[in-house]
Amino acid sequence: MEKTLIILKPDALQRGMAGRIITRFEEKGFQIVAMKAMQISKDLAEKHYGVHKSKGFYPRLLQYITSSPVVVMVLQANNAIAVARKMMGATFGSNAEPGTIRGDFGLSNSFNLIHGSDSPEAAQFEMGLYFKPDELLGYERGNEKWIYDFSGDKPE
Repeated sequence: MEKTLIILKPDALQRGMAGRIITRFEEKGFQIVAMKAMQISKDLAEKHYGVHKSKGFYPRLLQYITSSPVVVMVLQANNAIAVARKMMGATFGSNAEPGTIRGDFGLSNSFNLIHGSDSPEAAQFEMGLYFKPDELLGYERGNEKWIYDFSGDKPE
């Protein structure tokens, strides 16, 4: 199973949408292995978004992500990164397809509700910024056999 970091950004919390977004992931079959509400500091934001430092939108991104509390989660599923990114939709709500989180709940080309890791390497780095290894929980769910077909070599 693959893990991914998801952040419900300030606009998601300010608009009271955290529960609806989390529900989408749970209904899809993702397992929550870590979750907390927090205020992202400027220092943490700079570490997380350092790859964008040279881009014109960087100062606004830091201001946005530190402006209000967020919910940070580690979700686990088969192909978690690709599936989560598909569920999130295009970066900006105005371009995102209906049925995606951003497509259903967003219009802004600045505020985009949610962050999800874009690669296994990014997921590892990002999870390490927000969670200690012992904060990632491993547990069996009673419904796992109804989410995946385990009859073969790997879950499908």
